[in-house]
Amino acid sequence: MSTVTIHKHEHSGLKHFVIWLAISCILGAIGFAASIKLGSSHIRWEDLWYGLIGAQETKEQLIVRTLRLPRALVAVMVGSSLAVAGVIMQAVTRNPLASPQIFGVNSGAALVVVASIVFIPSLTPSQLVISAFLGAALGGWLVYTMASGGGKFTPVKLALAGMTVSMLLSAVTEGLIVLHDQKTQNILFWMAGAVDGSDWNDVFLMLPWWLIGILGALILSGSWNVLNMGDDVAQGLGLHIRYVRSAAGILVIVLAGVSVAVAGPIGFVGLVVPHIVRALVGTEHRFVIPLSALLGASLLLYADIGSRFISYPFEAPVGIVTAAVGAPFFLYLVRRGRRAE
Repeated sequence: MSTVTIHKHEHSGLKHFVIWLAISCILGAIGFAASIKLGSSHIRWEDLWYGLIGAQETKEQLIVRTLRLPRALVAVMVGSSLAVAGVIMQAVTRNPLASPQIFGVNSGAALVVVASIVFIPSLTPSQLVISAFLGAALGGWLVYTMASGGGKFTPVKLALAGMTVSMLLSAVTEGLIVLHDQKTQNILFWMAGAVDGSDWNDVFLMLPWWLIGILGALILSGSWNVLNMGDDVAQGLGLHIRYVRSAAGILVIVLAGVSVAVAGPIGFVGLVVPHIVRALVGTEHRFVIPLSALLGASLLLYADIGSRFISYPFEAPVGIVTAAVGAPFFLYLVRRGRRAE
């Protein structure tokens, strides 16, 4: 391939990225505004504006400022975190089925958070985030151990191991909830994945970890590109594979763990969004990661809006909507993987 052809290809990729980045920003802005405006309480546009700038103190503006705005911000951070975690996992494992849910990260984090609430009820929210990190690492390790043992490591084997471990950990979590219902009265809604009820404490709790995870993924985006070429090529190019994979594991634990700690084990965002983004802009991770963050945020914003009208005027967990979107997509990927094998 000539130098001119390479430059043309790079220019075309950048052009597509800029176009889709602009579209994603518009979709995200519309979803963010709709998330603040729509719900069981009617919010006029002027109430939305005055609620954001804090000019007056009507009931509607208080709803905007204290309920709807932090909820939308949490949805943005959780959606982008799960999407970027999925990108990293698929890049490092070179496996299209890798995601925080399929790899057992979400269920592991949920189990340790619930166990911490049951057995150490004095833990603060910040300490529960650390519990979620430990659980995320445990779930990922169990799935990787099962999928890599006893022969060839394949996407379908990963999916089977992931679903097995996730079901096991979820069953243990539900058992803890049933046996200690006095301490876990408000956990069941959270277990389905929910951002309603989020407040400014959740925003400030999640913000530093979210920034660390997203910025770390962007900084290491070039390493994900090299790693996709295969271990031998990556080593030949001077990449420290062990360090890169260790950094990837830490970033996934941070992004998925803090998301589960705040919003529960929301599924399929980290599986669906990376595939959509790669279909739009290719496999260049300098493009894939920021676009996945934006589309992941938009997906969860719109899913949260949809969850408000499933049993209107009551709220439904946002995880129901993401599962309805993601489960058929997961089955499609499994079938495609079996045909490829």
